[in-house]
Amino acid sequence: MGKRRGRDRVVNCVNCGRTVPRSKAMSYERRTRFSTDLRGEENVQCFGSVDSYYCISCAKHMGIGEKKKEMLQRRKERENRA
Repeated sequence: MGKRRGRDRVVNCVNCGRTVPRSKAMSYERRTRFSTDLRGEENVQCFGSVDSYYCISCAKHMGIGEKKKEMLQRRKERENRA
């Protein structure tokens, strides 16, 4: 099945607030880490990830496409090591 662009949902750009179809938006996964300031056994860490969507102009301005390319290259290097 191909992409159904006529029925595509719209998302808002995180940077400028522009409404963009999801197929045209550039997605970027931001990872966050929450932890207590305790050292030792009581330290609790929680990891989470949030998908952020950017319009094409903001993604170009912020260099998100280049960041995604670098992340893919790092991932391929890690897989080749193992």
